[in-house]
Amino acid sequence: MHLHFYENAIETILLIFLIITFLQSGIDKIKDWKGNLSWLTGHFSKSAFKNIVAPLLGVVTVVEISAGVLSLIGVVHLLLFDDKSFAFYGGLVSCLALLMLFFGQRIAKDYEGAKTIVIYLIPSVFLLFLLQ
Repeated sequence: MHLHFYENAIETILLIFLIITFLQSGIDKIKDWKGNLSWLTGHFSKSAFKNIVAPLLGVVTVVEISAGVLSLIGVVHLLLFDDKSFAFYGGLVSCLALLMLFFGQRIAKDYEGAKTIVIYLIPSVFLLFLLQ
């Protein structure tokens, strides 16, 4: 069996970046739900999201885990079959997760936090560009 790493090296590296980012983040949210919820409740206490932090945390967690899993499947399909479809969806869901996080930071008026998220968004968008 031939691995398609050479033809897809950049895409593979970017997908591994997304796997690490989103599986770690999603798993952390699940393992420390109370701690994350407590911190985010304070973070959004003066925003329009103050009464819906828990459901929003749930949505973000599901989207992050989905992004990580789709990226993982994407790496496997890219390397084994030279198939980019799952990789594309992994990148797309990753961008969605990052835009959700970016929006939340802007709503909370945490502009430094929002700028940090853009650092993650750039390689995610670049991945989508490469996979088209």
